[in-house]
Amino acid sequence: MSAEPHSTLPPVRLHSDAELARDALVAPLFARAVRLARWAGPGTRVDVGGELVPDQLAEAAAVLGLDPADEDAPAHASQAWRVAVDTGLVDVTEPEEDAGDGADGGEPEYGTAAPGEDLPLLTGGAPADVLDLWLAALDTVLADAAVPDLDDLVDALDAGGEIDFDRLGWNPQREADFLDGVLASLYLLSVSEGAPGDGRVPLPVLAASMIMPEDMGDPSDAVLEQVSDAMMRLDDQFRQLEPIGLVDYHPLDEALMAEAEDLAEADDPAGDPGQAEDEEDITRYGMVRLTPLGLYGVRARMLEAGVEAPAVGELAGKGADALLDAVASYPEGAAQAEIEQWMAGRELPAAVAELLAAARGDDEGAPLRRLRCQQALAPAGPEAEPAVRAVLDDGQLGGLARVWLAERGATDVPAPDQEMVFWLTVDTIAAQLAADGETEELPLLMRSLTEHHTGFFDRVWRSEHPATASVLEAMGRLHPDKKAAKEARKAAFKARSRKA
Repeated sequence: MSAEPHSTLPPVRLHSDAELARDALVAPLFARAVRLARWAGPGTRVDVGGELVPDQLAEAAAVLGLDPADEDAPAHASQAWRVAVDTGLVDVTEPEEDAGDGADGGEPEYGTAAPGEDLPLLTGGAPADVLDLWLAALDTVLADAAVPDLDDLVDALDAGGEIDFDRLGWNPQREADFLDGVLASLYLLSVSEGAPGDGRVPLPVLAASMIMPEDMGDPSDAVLEQVSDAMMRLDDQFRQLEPIGLVDYHPLDEALMAEAEDLAEADDPAGDPGQAEDEEDITRYGMVRLTPLGLYGVRARMLEAGVEAPAVGELAGKGADALLDAVASYPEGAAQAEIEQWMAGRELPAAVAELLAAARGDDEGAPLRRLRCQQALAPAGPEAEPAVRAVLDDGQLGGLARVWLAERGATDVPAPDQEMVFWLTVDTIAAQLAADGETEELPLLMRSLTEHHTGFFDRVWRSEHPATASVLEAMGRLHPDKKAAKEARKAAFKARSRKA
């Protein structure tokens, strides 16, 4: 599973293992698998491959309370049995391949089944044990979801009983990779800053994200047809993934697709399923979101594939240096949540002193570490004051300390010298550039930081801050005052010449 092009994903906020385990146990398909595992016994008969024989399959459907009049009941029971076997909740002993099948008048040979050794973990194990079993079940369901419709498979069988993949137009690995890519994209949309409040993503948006490059202009009819085909495929796959608890899915309106076909036959472009215009319309095209259990499951698969997918709270037991380095790349909300969990497990004075020490540095990432340190200290109360005052004379932290004290109304804070003012200004802009890039708000920050200092650009270029030249170059591009921007460019040249 890949999450390219993002090398590091935003951190996800996961529910506790206990909550997730409860969710797993009530997921309809997993709950059915557990029920069949408890039902399995000496009289349970299986054929080669471990599948239940027909009369046993009917009995399994009855055990699950499935309606015998429902033509899908045997398929649902068979799927639950397969999940139980694949996860180790059931142990099967298959018959010998050359055992009689009863065709010669003798009794057919069957294999047997019994509750698996992992079944007791559901009641006597830890939540992590339940989640491991659920992840194994998820693997089975994902493999099934990547397989095309059974009718298509039958049509593609050649005379020798082998599947003609070329005729089917289906590549097993490609289909599995496509589904993994869809789930990775859905995960990214779910954890990114600014994600929909309820986490729901329209099916056309998800399908288009897999088909259309971000820089594509108006898509061609061929591309729109690919998006439409992907939507139909995803509609079927999400219907299969919902019972295992991975997603909440509002299906694609089948009547809508009939309407689209009628419009297509009339050569009316309004039938394109990617063209929904309002909220009511877009829900008809399908809406999907990862459940809390789904977020856990997709992240687990990403980690197994070597993708860096952090979770809020992972840094609580690490040092302040690891904390600030990690949250430097987090969105602001996620950074604040991680910092709060880190602070919650420590004595405040010691934690503040550790954060301040970790915020020092002349490396490229240091300004953003100091910004995150300032963010961490923002909610701190009076207990933090001694540690903050201890760095008032520190060239790198003194400005931060003065800001913190001033915001709390302290009146005995020594005024910073000019070098500290310039150094703090450069540090602040460098941190903002590292955190968010050249945003619309940055020029306003530049104006507010420079307009109160006469001759600012005549003196700032001498600052010892290692980012002075690059910050001045950015100010030359972005400062809203043209005269100030020109002065910034001159100052940047001087700063570069000074370091040469």
